[in-house]
Amino acid sequence: MKKDIKTLYKQQVVPSLIQDYGYKNVELVPKLLKISLNRGLGEEARSSKELEASVKELATVTGQQPTINEARKSVAGFKIRDGMPVGASVTLRKDRMYAFLERLIHITLPRVRDFRGISFDCFDGRGNYNFGIKDQLIFPEISYDEVNQLQGFDLTIVTSAKTDEEAYSLLKYLGMPLKEKP
Repeated sequence: MKKDIKTLYKQQVVPSLIQDYGYKNVELVPKLLKISLNRGLGEEARSSKELEASVKELATVTGQQPTINEARKSVAGFKIRDGMPVGASVTLRKDRMYAFLERLIHITLPRVRDFRGISFDCFDGRGNYNFGIKDQLIFPEISYDEVNQLQGFDLTIVTSAKTDEEAYSLLKYLGMPLKEKP
């Protein structure tokens, strides 16, 4: 039987990272802190029906109600007014984070057409990994019939790693389909 990611981390990833990097203490080993999903609404912000559908999609994918982000100031060139909804975001921690990551690795990413792995270039220099998903239909929870417009979102995996190499090793040991380092 397949182990869940939290158990895999405790039993196999921590000893492997200690052996690779020579950490003196278990608390120094990098770990996942949170996963953030963010979706800019764009033109959908004007329609409450589209906004509601977008929020519902994020809630379905993550299992948690997203927060609606509002504009802080008016921008006439983009037809945005102060307090107008401009995005939706979800921050996953602890058990929901591990459950989402497991679904992402084992179910969602293999459904992407011509998928060859996620690029190493998406690390930010501080051990966090950012990438975008262009199409929400790769998630099996979303029904094709309920989607009005194809719209993706940004996904950020925040780790406690100090360098990109440590974060790369952590995600690789967890089973993330990453391309080889250049």
